[in-house]
Amino acid sequence: MKKAKLVLVRHGQSEWNEKNLFTGWKNPGLTQQGVDEATAAGRELANFGISFDVLFTSKLARAQITGKLILKELDLNSIPVIEDQRLNERDYGDLAGLNKDDARTRWGEEQVHIWRRSYDVPPPGGESLKDTAARVIPYFNEIIVPHLKNGRDVLVAAHGNSLRALVMKLDDLSSQEVIQMEIKTGKPIYYETDGTEFWKKNL
Repeated sequence: MKKAKLVLVRHGQSEWNEKNLFTGWKNPGLTQQGVDEATAAGRELANFGISFDVLFTSKLARAQITGKLILKELDLNSIPVIEDQRLNERDYGDLAGLNKDDARTRWGEEQVHIWRRSYDVPPPGGESLKDTAARVIPYFNEIIVPHLKNGRDVLVAAHGNSLRALVMKLDDLSSQEVIQMEIKTGKPIYYETDGTEFWKKNL
């Protein structure tokens, strides 16, 4: 059976990443650095001869723009693009739009660290990583995996926490392992799969 390709990419640097703001479901665009990161990701994939049959992305502009810049570098402007809010970044609730340093001043270093890095403690009005996984993983299993099982090569352009939740499943990480993990902006994560097993590969 033909192995399908699955590539996960966190969006390039956003305007709010640059300003050190909690972003969540807010919708800033990319900085020039972010555009450059997304373009470089596309070139890296092109250099390895990787192509795609479908792009999945969130309802947020920074992920959509990243995915489309990658497809532009691969000359794949006509493939289907499927957007779904279940791939959105973790919802930071009351923290969204706040400077991270200001949040530490207001609530304390330890409390903000718990909200950012614990697996199952959400910020006020927002989602924990566990909550994020509870929407991302079923979406992946129900909507994306059938494409992979049919041999289609898939690009997912999404966000740091939605992709952490997904990598937790694909790499069989514990809740403690995943909270230590960083997903870099604009760096492709590459798997080959038969739709059941997933094998991480180096580009």
